[in-house]
Amino acid sequence: MNSRLPEAAQLRPLFDTQYRASRAQIDVPLALRRDRLLRMKGLLETHGDTLARAVQSDFGVRSQQLTEIADLFVLRSLLSHTLRHLAKWMKPVKVSTPIYLQPSRAYLQRQPLGVVGVVSPWNYPVQLSLGPVITALAAGNRVMLKPSELTPQTSALLEELLAKAFTPDEVCVVQGDGAMAAEFAALPFDHLFFTGSTAVGRKVAQAAAANLTPTTLELGGKSPCVIDASCSLESAALKIAHGKLLNAGQTCIAPDYVLLPQGQEAAFTEAFARAVAKLFPTIAGNPDYAAIISPRHLERLQAMVAKAQAQGARVQVIGDAGVEGALNTTRQMAPVLVFNAAEDSALMGEEIFGPILPVLPYASLDEAIRYINAKPRPLALYWFGTDTEARDKLLANTVSGGVTVNDTLMHIAHENLPFGGVGDSGWGSYHGEAGFLRLTQQKPVLVQSRWARGDLFYPPYGKRFDQVMGLLKRLM
Repeated sequence: MNSRLPEAAQLRPLFDTQYRASRAQIDVPLALRRDRLLRMKGLLETHGDTLARAVQSDFGVRSQQLTEIADLFVLRSLLSHTLRHLAKWMKPVKVSTPIYLQPSRAYLQRQPLGVVGVVSPWNYPVQLSLGPVITALAAGNRVMLKPSELTPQTSALLEELLAKAFTPDEVCVVQGDGAMAAEFAALPFDHLFFTGSTAVGRKVAQAAAANLTPTTLELGGKSPCVIDASCSLESAALKIAHGKLLNAGQTCIAPDYVLLPQGQEAAFTEAFARAVAKLFPTIAGNPDYAAIISPRHLERLQAMVAKAQAQGARVQVIGDAGVEGALNTTRQMAPVLVFNAAEDSALMGEEIFGPILPVLPYASLDEAIRYINAKPRPLALYWFGTDTEARDKLLANTVSGGVTVNDTLMHIAHENLPFGGVGDSGWGSYHGEAGFLRLTQQKPVLVQSRWARGDLFYPPYGKRFDQVMGLLKRLM
């Protein structure tokens, strides 16, 4: 506890510095915003490899190429898109004026909120830290970042690099454990951005509510993957295996369970095994197959499987037999398919966040829809098939944060699609213009005309007022 007290004592002074700076410069011009984004771009260009090595060290096993595609490439794409469109996003937006207020004019003035707090997770520690920071800077805000303590080398490097690229009143990093994160969330930010579990998200929302701080909560949940009878299992299995096993399943939008037409269980198992062999010819020692982040998380996953098996589930381990001996040293957990899992098991009630994939047979599309809707609304939903009528029925009758059809994960890479959850999987969206607007105050402005006749609505009310209202009723 004492080791974090000096850092905790700095929280309020750091916030106050940014708060004063944000109030001293309400109007943040395009040139300054672009300069901040270009500094971030230079940081990634110069230190991307170093960041990838830090992530690799924190995980124990995670190839630098995985960090390149899942963290750095995503950030480069975000920066490129933001720099290209920022000038347009910043412009005031004219809105039409109703007849009873004419000839006045109206518009929305887009302004920074002020100070944005960002609490980021460990699974994609560069992308999910800097993505919200980039968006907040584009919107003209100051940013305080609290990265995860589970990736200490990456978090320390981010603190060092951001301190060199930005002044403390622009961007600063606060290190610490869960208790520090709680204190961080209790600061009176103008907006608080959190990525993590639903359970912690609830605590963050409660802490922010004390200050009436608006939040964006990017959470998780049990994202379903629906295989239609019309689809090719071979193609679907490969894409599902990729989405599930990227970062060893430690992805908030990874498929959490598969809904499969009854009778296709054996065929899917075989297709999934071939897909795993193609993507990861070996598991143990393969740098492309990431380690589970910590022994505690690995034990949680193993306990999930063991309890499900004790309750009668059938477990199918996929991958090379040598993985059992590798668990103690590399924390690389072989992919696991689970059939007949009890509905009240932890496996079916909690977000898995690992390479375990329950498979649930269904008899009809209506049954699959009922099953999805009986659970909290998921962050993502995936559908595979060629029957467009079945696809459209599923999409019309389920609600989720986002959808990819005939693939997994890919909707998150589309900068013009907002990314976010709904219900238990979070609220608020970011990416592209949606993120810019999330961290922007759209101030409504009405400019009254010198020819305005607002006095027609003033008291004392009488015959003239009734005539005006009668005319307006006929025109509306």
